Amino acid sequence: MDAMEEELKCPVCGSLFKEPIILPCSHNVCLACARNITVQTPEGETPPQNRSSGTSDYDYLDMDKMSMYSETDSGYGSYTPCLKSPNGVRVFPPALMHRHCSITCPLCHRSVSLDERGLRGLQRNRLLEAIVSRYQQSRAASVKCQLCDRNPVDATVMCEQCDVFYCSPCQQRCHPSRGPLAKHRLLPPTQAQAGSAQPPGAPARKQPTCVDHEAENYSMYCASCRTPVCYQCLEEGKHGKHDVKPLAAMWKQHKCQLSQALNGVSDKAKEAKEFLVQLKNLLQQIQENGVEFEACLVAQCDSLIEALTRQKAKLLTKVTKEKENKLKTVKDQITHCTMKLRQTTGMMEFCLEVIKENDPSGFLQISDALIKRVLASQDQWVKGALEPKVCPEFALTVNTDPLMQSILQLDFTQNKAETPTVPPAPLLQLEKCCMRNNSATLAWRITTVQALPVEGYVLELDDGNGGPYREVYVGKETVCTVDGLHFNSSYSARVKAYNSAGVGAYSKVVVLKTSDVAWFTFDPTSAHRDIVLTNENQTVTCNSYDDRVVLGTAAFSKGVHYWELSVDRYDNHPDPAFGVARINTMKDMMLGKDDKAWAMYVDNNRSWFMHNNSHTNRAEGGISKGSTVGILLDLTKHTLTFFINKQQHGPMAFENLEGVFMPAVSLNRNVQVTLITGLEVPKSIM
Repeated sequence: MDAMEEELKCPVCGSLFKEPIILPCSHNVCLACARNITVQTPEGETPPQNRSSGTSDYDYLDMDKMSMYSETDSGYGSYTPCLKSPNGVRVFPPALMHRHCSITCPLCHRSVSLDERGLRGLQRNRLLEAIVSRYQQSRAASVKCQLCDRNPVDATVMCEQCDVFYCSPCQQRCHPSRGPLAKHRLLPPTQAQAGSAQPPGAPARKQPTCVDHEAENYSMYCASCRTPVCYQCLEEGKHGKHDVKPLAAMWKQHKCQLSQALNGVSDKAKEAKEFLVQLKNLLQQIQENGVEFEACLVAQCDSLIEALTRQKAKLLTKVTKEKENKLKTVKDQITHCTMKLRQTTGMMEFCLEVIKENDPSGFLQISDALIKRVLASQDQWVKGALEPKVCPEFALTVNTDPLMQSILQLDFTQNKAETPTVPPAPLLQLEKCCMRNNSATLAWRITTVQALPVEGYVLELDDGNGGPYREVYVGKETVCTVDGLHFNSSYSARVKAYNSAGVGAYSKVVVLKTSDVAWFTFDPTSAHRDIVLTNENQTVTCNSYDDRVVLGTAAFSKGVHYWELSVDRYDNHPDPAFGVARINTMKDMMLGKDDKAWAMYVDNNRSWFMHNNSHTNRAEGGISKGSTVGILLDLTKHTLTFFINKQQHGPMAFENLEGVFMPAVSLNRNVQVTLITGLEVPKSIM
């Protein structure tokens, strides 16, 4: 709903104003609504002031008795309750107007007595009436069909009886001009919307006239009464001692005052809009920070659970070891006792058999020895020999009460608003950090929950030679991939977090080592449009008879690198070129013809080195199908050397190479080569 529409609605009926009048309190009501809320009061009695609608005890005119009212009546009417308007304000039955009547404003509840003129003594707000009319006209221009299911279109007619707006298809389908609906009156939307305010063909709005002198137009303004007046009002002396000023001058003055007041309100409205934007951003921040806070809390609790699980495993290991020691001791004691008991039992049975014998001389021959054995056996069962060496109880005690108390008391700590804290050092997640070729991927996280949320992170790497750190990423993400690093190099990386309180400490440094050898393919994004790549961008040929250039995906600035190209097809003795180039080398000519490429071009019999269209060092020997061309780029010595079939071809081709170089090839449609990478430099070459 349009924001201004609420200003154009009557507080009694809830509809747009119709013939609005101005109450003494400066509020407006429709003329018809004013008739409904007018109350008769006893003669000479002052109407009640400032009553609230919730405690209103107004007496309302009884229509039956009012119809019989005459000058001989006492002047008091009976009172009947009434219904409420759609806007929640009491409306009253129409009544005959008497000179002792009052009207109460439905907004501020201020009551005022009406004179003998009744409601005619209140000024009509023609300005508001004109604004309502313009608003209805503008709204009617864009009224939509009320029966379209989806994407309603502009209405073309409005049925006065059904009070529904129709587009042409819906009108033909739902409101045909036949049968019982044929008598309904269909109006254009504009006329239907504005009919009550300004019917078609109605005369133009006339200039307002004085309430007391209907034949006179307003020409002056009484500043004391704050109302427009006419010349006749001044002649009658009603405003004789009042401060009266020209109407046009006061009109301009009040317009200026209203404009100035609107400027202040406009500034406040602008601040309110900015505040709403701030609140909406705050909603998003709360949502994001809530998710991050929950994730950190889950991570902290998971780490506690993980630590407790590890400690539980350690304690269980100790218990198992203690149990095994006790069981072994008892089993050994059982074995030892069983063996001694068997020996003692055998000796006892033997002695009993000896005692049974009746040969004295034979008995005496062995009796001394037996007595000694029995006594010795008895000494073996000394005190303690028949007692267990271990007890069944475990002398291990775990006091979990302090830990349980700490868990139960675990809660959030509120940081003081006046002492905000910077984020803690992030934790680099080594299990998620990885190296691929000359690219490094690092991941990190915050391990503790903070009152102030993290706003971003700063990732820093050194130069691969232990030099100073430099920023390679600043942002909110917790994963970053850094490309274009040197091969066979070790980089140190660290990360820190920041928020509105400042920048936190660095994480622990992690060392990342790039690949010793380069794995790469041909780059389709930088290749000439005539280049044709297959075999996952490892095999290249061309659609044109002219030479076209294609680069590799790797870039070298340090170290020693070696790769080869296998000649898959070689027809009609073309001269392809192999070498290195800058990324902006020309792609529509032979490699080496500009100053951004260093190459060897070769046919089936001989070869030349070429840079900046300078041909040097012709060498005998060429290539054929099945040949391999090797390129050795030594950026430690800053040299470039070529090989054919593992043998160096010609002298060292180029020296004093500085900067960044990319593998490069130029060929035409008579040649097809396949790139072979990930090769170590052959020892025979070194």
